[in-house]
Amino acid sequence: MAYTSHTSSYYAASANNKVDRPALQGAHETDVCVIGAGYTGISTALFLLEHGFRVTVLEAAKVGFGASGRNGGQIVNSYSRDIDVIERTLGAEQARMLGEMAFEGARIIRERVAKYQIQCDLKDGGVFAAVTDKQMSHLEGQKKLWERYGHTQMQLLDAKAIREVVNTDLYVGGSLDMSGGHIHPLNLVLGEADAVESLGGVIHEQSRVTRVDQGAKAVVHTEQGQVTADFVVVAGNAYIGDLMPQLSAKSMPCGTQVITTEPLGEELAKSLLPQDYCVEDCNYLLDYYRLSADKRMIFGGGVVYGARDPADVEALVRPNLIKTFPQLKDVKIDYAWTGNFLLTLSRLPQVGRLGSNIYYSQGCSGHGVTYTHLAGKILSEAIRGQAERFDAFATLPHYPFPGGRMLRVPFTAMGALYYSLRDKLGW
Repeated sequence: MAYTSHTSSYYAASANNKVDRPALQGAHETDVCVIGAGYTGISTALFLLEHGFRVTVLEAAKVGFGASGRNGGQIVNSYSRDIDVIERTLGAEQARMLGEMAFEGARIIRERVAKYQIQCDLKDGGVFAAVTDKQMSHLEGQKKLWERYGHTQMQLLDAKAIREVVNTDLYVGGSLDMSGGHIHPLNLVLGEADAVESLGGVIHEQSRVTRVDQGAKAVVHTEQGQVTADFVVVAGNAYIGDLMPQLSAKSMPCGTQVITTEPLGEELAKSLLPQDYCVEDCNYLLDYYRLSADKRMIFGGGVVYGARDPADVEALVRPNLIKTFPQLKDVKIDYAWTGNFLLTLSRLPQVGRLGSNIYYSQGCSGHGVTYTHLAGKILSEAIRGQAERFDAFATLPHYPFPGGRMLRVPFTAMGALYYSLRDKLGW
């Protein structure tokens, strides 16, 4: 059986825990079998273990191999489509329920870090940066919207104030959310996996699931073993492949790129981001960046539809880094990688159940760090028989991409180009 390691990223190079967990061998039984050891799967497993369930997690590669171990490391509240979109399209009651949960993921992360003493370089404070006056107007509306749902930790930044937190001339203003922040994403999920095992959970790496037999008790098969379980949680997201065609039909893997500089030194790093907040701009194809614990600039952006690996990640991302911070024009790039997230047409997560006992959550559409931690909680609630919050997500309508699986990539890329042009022209 081929061994799959982490991608060559800064996160993998600086991971706290590089242990290999054994592949599944033989036949086993458990209460819940979780497919995928990223944030969704590990979060679900941890909540279930805290309520006394037996849990086995099967991972095709390594814990945090996918988006959970490759993302920008930013704690961002709400969903990829904000609560006002839910209000307009689905009505006040569903918006109320989803709005009440929109800020819960960030709290869950901080609770996990504190409870299990996870070393993941947690820092408070996230900035949304406006490139245009129209984007600044959107941030003003977002602040009022979030306050209606009880979130009062956002403050607006005018042109002078944003220069005090981001040393660039690009932005006309922004907002600061102190309940946002940033983490070393791979160390977060590795710490949560350690917590799973501390509570008696079992994690098998290098254990790709080949099929799931449905029934009163489901049977989950790998190349070398099987797990019989009362419940199954499918948490593969963009890395699920064709395991569940009914799930992949209404979603599309997309790639985003990240580069990491050489260490900048304390003085230069502090001159760029004096308060050590993370930043994302408000463009449709946005840039996002922050400092690592050892004072590197981690800078990401761009989307490759269909999740193809670009030939030269640095060439794609570095121009935007230099545009944002001309001070870094001669800096060396030590790491460059791509990672996949799962996009839905609605940009809202897809949550549901197949048959009576196979649960799933997927399609964070770029807002996965916080949502996946919430997803683990609502999936565990549903398995425990408390389905109200699960149902609020499960009843969201979802649609196939125009053109089907053959044409979804070019059609979506055309749409993205349109919105990118709008950003550049300030429409």
